[in-house]
Amino acid sequence: MDKDVAAGNSNSTLGQLALGLTLLAFGIGGTGVIDNVAASDAASLATWVGGVALFLVGLLALRAGNSGEGTAYSALGAFWFTWGTAAGEQSSAEATGLFLLLWALLALTLTMSAKGGGLFGQGVYGLLFLSLLLSGVAAMAGNDGLGKAGGWVAAVAGLAAWYGATAAVANWPTSLGRAAGRGVTATG
Repeated sequence: MDKDVAAGNSNSTLGQLALGLTLLAFGIGGTGVIDNVAASDAASLATWVGGVALFLVGLLALRAGNSGEGTAYSALGAFWFTWGTAAGEQSSAEATGLFLLLWALLALTLTMSAKGGGLFGQGVYGLLFLSLLLSGVAAMAGNDGLGKAGGWVAAVAGLAAWYGATAAVANWPTSLGRAAGRGVTATG
């Protein structure tokens, strides 16, 4: 494994941690794998960690001149804050589905704009897009199976974001190595 890890900056590391924990809690709740735990149980974490913390990290990134991360984290902060404060309120399945599908468009934009971000940039946003797409369609169609699939995808995205941030802090590897790309075979 390649031990060269891009340490990133403190904004991206904190943003990835906040996004990772929020996605993991939202995803695990959405899977139904733990009795009496639903996605809506992640509302307070989504509001404060995913909402407020991500929004502030986004503002700090914008102030530092990083428009890509600033836009991503500020927009994701707005999403999580809105979702967290509205969780548990009565709304139609169609309205919930439309909300998730509209935010899936943001995740798609982030996926397309994070070309150089690799697995822990573009990959996390791509998984977030897929999760919101599945969850939105599930809400509109009343399909619990799609909803659970969306939860699993969100949980995987959360783990990937968490690992990416932890790798930056702990100097862990974030790729399977460049040696394989040069024709060198890894031995096990």
